[in-house]
Amino acid sequence: MRILALITVIITGIILIYGTVDMPDWGDPNSPASKHVSPEYIEEALEKTATPNIVTAVLADYRSYDTLGETAVIFTAGIACILILRRRRQRK
Repeated sequence: MRILALITVIITGIILIYGTVDMPDWGDPNSPASKHVSPEYIEEALEKTATPNIVTAVLADYRSYDTLGETAVIFTAGIACILILRRRRQRK
């Protein structure tokens, strides 16, 4: 059983490493995200969102549904932890 688990981990690691071979280098100014997405956010964030802070514009306006989804997941996980770990009072 341990050998099967080890083989599974090794194969998964190889697949993950293979998937990162074609990724651009960290901070590469010629990567697709830096050439197409970032300039649009920087140039048009103020006029499209009326928010002077670019980070706030991206999180609150461009990615608001994604941020709302992440918040809902964290809230749900917190409630689940509270329900699982709470102590129940024993009746006498």
